[in-house]
Amino acid sequence: MKIIFAGTPEFAVPSLRALHGAGHEITVLTQPDRPQGRKKILTPPPVKAEAERLGLAVLQPERLKGDFSSVAAVGAELMVTCAYGQILTQEVLDLFPKGVWNVHASLLPAYRGAAPIARAVIDGEKKTGVTIMKTDVGLDTGDIFLTAEVKINEGYDTCGSLTEELSEVGAKLITEALGKIAAGDVALTKQGEGFVCKKVFRTEVDFSKGCKEVARLINGLSPAPLAYANVEGMSVNFYRASSFSQREVENVVPYIDWSMPCGAVLVAEGDCLFIMCGDGYVSIEELQLAGGKRLKTKEFLNGRKIRKGMRFDQPVL
Repeated sequence: MKIIFAGTPEFAVPSLRALHGAGHEITVLTQPDRPQGRKKILTPPPVKAEAERLGLAVLQPERLKGDFSSVAAVGAELMVTCAYGQILTQEVLDLFPKGVWNVHASLLPAYRGAAPIARAVIDGEKKTGVTIMKTDVGLDTGDIFLTAEVKINEGYDTCGSLTEELSEVGAKLITEALGKIAAGDVALTKQGEGFVCKKVFRTEVDFSKGCKEVARLINGLSPAPLAYANVEGMSVNFYRASSFSQREVENVVPYIDWSMPCGAVLVAEGDCLFIMCGDGYVSIEELQLAGGKRLKTKEFLNGRKIRKGMRFDQPVL
């Protein structure tokens, strides 16, 4: 089929690659190049970079609303959207006789809107997945076509690792979906009641919270925008953590001083960095001094001045 693929971040790249491999005639629609990094170097989005590697035509309008002539001129039968980053108007939806189909990284109707992967990890969900949805003018409210579930491994999965897995699942699912659409094999299901999840932002860790809640926050905000805390004038970003409640480990980890205050460093040696929480501790497995490199705990502690008894500051309320 002749299609437009609308996507922007790395999450969308496997879907573009899979649809190209399936033989579809693709024009790519993506966000404009943006300045990146401290030097503000103008950088193409990942989908554009992949499109150019595949030799595909690329459209990069600043805004589709009110100016979609370049999209209309393609004459595509169908559009696929995958984390494109712009809301589509009814005028744009009406351009495609075989519809607009979205690759969404949740099991709709749960986690509509922004940051569905991060929020699922932060909320402690046991599973998430990908939904192929026929797009309407609502916010992820269209009819459901196909879904695939993915297990969330608490204490192992971060938003980053789960994003990689879901992107591959989405690529397979959208390829299957377009095959069914081409064959006229389409059965849709109306969405039930759902909810819209909020965007995520860089967040200071409150170690007085429960250890599971703290670990989920750290893992859910990794690799961006990150959870952080301050210790003796140093700002530290956290990338991965596991949780251990006092009930779970007090008989097998006898050297933990459970009278230490929340935020206190219980252990800082070898590959162990344990920080006290409200009902246990978190083990930090990857971290970064602000402005430095992302490191495994053992590398970070080698030469760093973090030691037992230090206390990560509590958030300012």
